[in-house]
Amino acid sequence: MEYIYEPEGVCPMQIKFNINGNVITDIEFFGGCNGNLKVISKLLDGKTVEEIEENLLGNTCGRKQTSCGDQLAKAVRAAYEETKTA
Repeated sequence: MEYIYEPEGVCPMQIKFNINGNVITDIEFFGGCNGNLKVISKLLDGKTVEEIEENLLGNTCGRKQTSCGDQLAKAVRAAYEETKTA
């Protein structure tokens, strides 16, 4: 299932990925630091919601209270919870 998330407090305007069970693939960030976000997407392709949360949840960027990685962790959890209730 394709999931689109609109992050808050970071440069990307949108995060898109596929979720199958608890496995995340095809992560794309729209906006933000293109090179860094491509690397994050490649490194996390095929990881589970729990693995992504373990590594990224709570990471900050500069003085911001969040980061692109933190927002991705929140997005995959939201998608997972939504698929459980669908």
